[in-house]
Amino acid sequence: MRSLRNIYAVMRREMRRIWAYKPYFMLLTVLPIVSFLFFTAIFESGIPHNLPIAVLDEDHSVLSRKLTDMIDAAPEAEVRYEITDIDEGERLMREGKVHAIVQIPSFFEKNILSNTPAHVEGYISGDNVLTNGLISKDLLTTVTTFGTGVQLQIMMKQGLTEKQAMAQAMPVRFDKHVLFNPYTNYGYYLSPSFMPMMIMIFVVLATVFAIGSELRYSTAREWIEAAEGSLFRAMTGKLLPVFMSMTLMALLMFFLLFDVINVPLNGSFTMLFVGCVVFIVSYMGISIFIIGLTADMRLAMSLGGGYSVMAFSLSGLTFPVMAMFKGIQLFSYIFPFTYFTDMIVDQALRGAPAAYSIPDLCCMAAFQILPLLVLPRLRRIALDSSYWGKM
Repeated sequence: MRSLRNIYAVMRREMRRIWAYKPYFMLLTVLPIVSFLFFTAIFESGIPHNLPIAVLDEDHSVLSRKLTDMIDAAPEAEVRYEITDIDEGERLMREGKVHAIVQIPSFFEKNILSNTPAHVEGYISGDNVLTNGLISKDLLTTVTTFGTGVQLQIMMKQGLTEKQAMAQAMPVRFDKHVLFNPYTNYGYYLSPSFMPMMIMIFVVLATVFAIGSELRYSTAREWIEAAEGSLFRAMTGKLLPVFMSMTLMALLMFFLLFDVINVPLNGSFTMLFVGCVVFIVSYMGISIFIIGLTADMRLAMSLGGGYSVMAFSLSGLTFPVMAMFKGIQLFSYIFPFTYFTDMIVDQALRGAPAAYSIPDLCCMAAFQILPLLVLPRLRRIALDSSYWGKM
């Protein structure tokens, strides 16, 4: 009971500090919510639509207009400009007004009707990988469909049945099955990584501030004395409000992911929630380790922020870990974020059994060793006034 009273006393003291210092309060409540709503607004539609392109129609025939209409009807592309020469298209591309230029050559219809190959040229800006991929896919699909349709019409006029014409036009067919994200929805792919990344950043900043501010404002002895000299009770009472706030933010994150953005949940939500709790605790442990080593709030926040931001690049979500250099592959495993993104992909998209995520759970839990290494030093600096007052 005495331990619980000490923890409660420290927690009450921390709640008063949170309410009194508005940036600290915003760090635990307002800013996470704003960041979640920001990413929800971005990824709710899932796939970019109506990306502007320009068409240079040098033929002005029935078939060239038909092809232009088919390109405009494609879901990701929109024919925003019909230009008169390639120079105009290059100018629009340099100004960022279009992402691609499609050039339909002269004698396009004549060549098709005389069974002569006709080439449609596409110039695609490569400055954005996402739009480049979407427009390339749309243009290739549209032109291939158009060409196949023309071939079918010609062969059917020559006396072949539709089945025979289809067999000659497409003798080999590729049947593709996308298993876990069949709509190639970028909301399903990016929002389950960006939102946990924001939780990670706010956990690190809030934990470092909670402990570091006691040193900065020379109140560390008062904090320890509130727990009657027990660092464990002092740490528990101090970090419980941070933990509870971030856990509530995690529940809000899951609501937005699965009920607003409609990311599929094919696996175990229980395992995913437990993983998120361990994820939060692991980054709190890392933050304790950093502030214990540095004894400087500003330096600890800089190191913690840098460490957190690096996690996304090395998680393997955008660039596969298996394709990285061996040394970088090993480096990617020092971030709990790597294991948590694996859990989200396994449980949300792949629908893997919950047991498959236990190794990731254990790896994240292993980061709790770090704060144990610095607790003696943290107690010493909390009671030594020479460490106090640093910015």
